[in-house]
Amino acid sequence: MTLIFAHRGYSAKYPENTMKAFKEAEKAGADGIELDVQFTKDGKIVVIHDDKVDRTTNGTGFVKDYTFDELRKLDAGYQHKILLKKEPIPSIKEVLEWLKTNQLQCNIEIKSSLESYMKIEAPLIGLIREYGLSERIIISSFNHYSIVYCHRIAPEIEIAPLYAEGLFMPWIYSESIKAKGMHPNHKVAPNEIIKAAEEYGIQVRPYTVNKEKDMRRLFEIGCSAFITDDPVKALKMRKQY
Repeated sequence: MTLIFAHRGYSAKYPENTMKAFKEAEKAGADGIELDVQFTKDGKIVVIHDDKVDRTTNGTGFVKDYTFDELRKLDAGYQHKILLKKEPIPSIKEVLEWLKTNQLQCNIEIKSSLESYMKIEAPLIGLIREYGLSERIIISSFNHYSIVYCHRIAPEIEIAPLYAEGLFMPWIYSESIKAKGMHPNHKVAPNEIIKAAEEYGIQVRPYTVNKEKDMRRLFEIGCSAFITDDPVKALKMRKQY
């Protein structure tokens, strides 16, 4: 069965990378969630995609220039009029604590910023181990040095390279860095690449798959999983297969 990962939570309908979006993805029946992590000024790990807070919150400036307490005062749901209360930027601790209450898988993407490079990996892994979630976490990044480092310090946690350009025999590359999966942009993951990788034992989880025709293609070839903004649409389609 092709697993459905909710991209930044159920982000088609709710504010991305918030507890609301994650909880709604769980309610919808998603198999997992995908989220992004960065460091605050005072070294706390928070869940937010962009280097700056401008697009997703009512604040301005770089995440790295805010302390955790300052970030928590911002509203990550201010553009969503349907919400009755403020949605704060979550800490990774808050997400891991919540994951203990369910069985969801979680793909944590380490944002490849200069501020966090080779600094965020060890504390992140420490927290994953502290909450006993090593078996349900996949760490991915466009910065492959980062995930290789993660594997070296925590070989029990799965890693998966993110990539957006066509790669020659990406399953061989993935195996060479000890990754059990790969996360390509769906546009550079034709059927023959997905099938060859999965036959080789590498799981393929393309991103960000939102169109029905793209979902249909991945369901038809039995792709391991895919990452989508709209888990509800994906789950409805999966029932047909």
